[in-house]
Amino acid sequence: MSQKKVLVVGGAGYIGSHNCLLLAERGYQPIVFDNLSNGHAEFAKWGPLEEGDIRDRARLDEVFAKYQPDAVLHFAALIEVGESVKNPVAFYDNNVIGALTLLSAAMDAGVKAFVFSSTCATYGLPVQVPMDESHPQAPINPYGRTKFIIEQALKDYGTYKGLRSVMLRYFNAAGADFEGRIGEWHTPETHAIPLAIEAALGRRQGFKVFGDDYDTRDGTCVRDYIHVLDLADAHVRAVDYLLAGGETVELNLGTGTGTTVKELLATISEVSGKPFPVEYVGRRDGDSTTLVANNDKAKAVLGWEPQYSLHDIIRSAWDWHSKANFHLN
Repeated sequence: MSQKKVLVVGGAGYIGSHNCLLLAERGYQPIVFDNLSNGHAEFAKWGPLEEGDIRDRARLDEVFAKYQPDAVLHFAALIEVGESVKNPVAFYDNNVIGALTLLSAAMDAGVKAFVFSSTCATYGLPVQVPMDESHPQAPINPYGRTKFIIEQALKDYGTYKGLRSVMLRYFNAAGADFEGRIGEWHTPETHAIPLAIEAALGRRQGFKVFGDDYDTRDGTCVRDYIHVLDLADAHVRAVDYLLAGGETVELNLGTGTGTTVKELLATISEVSGKPFPVEYVGRRDGDSTTLVANNDKAKAVLGWEPQYSLHDIIRSAWDWHSKANFHLN
């Protein structure tokens, strides 16, 4: 039986590269398609790298013709919520027009299995916590709306065009490969864990907490941090599921456990053995008080269960950032 090929769009980025690692470990051939605007060529370690942009239909057609992938994993999105408010046009251009262009190319190439990197930002403000997949979807920023639009398109393409997809709604992806081959590397960095680790390493001036007057156990926001390798495991299972004939479905990917910002910072200090200055400032627009996943459906559909704890997440991230020879901006 020939090796199944998976086109990993955005496969040189943080989450995409960890997926390539696991796909290769589980017998698939990952092919990375990335414009390297946020990805890193040196992260494409487990298969060929094809440079290109998802808005470039001719380039997509070339790559589909060359490799004839069995499935597509789509990670190539702009993700920074604050940036989406400042520059919604770029988000609609890449996350909507780009994704729809990719979908058309995939369907014309005969691909029937599509795994979409979505987000809990499609839910908007929580009506109940933990949130399950039936939670109303009312995104509160352009980033969340662009992901929601593609989820709606995927459902229509499933109903009317026979494309089967798994929409994976991430909570807070974090951590790194335990062997330190790849990790979280964004420019500029906006994610809490890398920023706090940078502060503990003395590479930046302390850490800012936005708001300590929320209605939570210690006044700071609660988030559901999930190890990037647990996320990758769910994506590979989603490919298995679709190639075995699974139907279109949306699934939350989170641990079901909430961590406050203060608890997160305490864990980073404990793992690193390095206290660092923390400054409390006002709330940030659009931040939800509590975002925690109900992940029962992913367990039922994919047999998936997160393996790694918050401590594992911080330890793997700490090891990666301590050794990393780049400086986060």
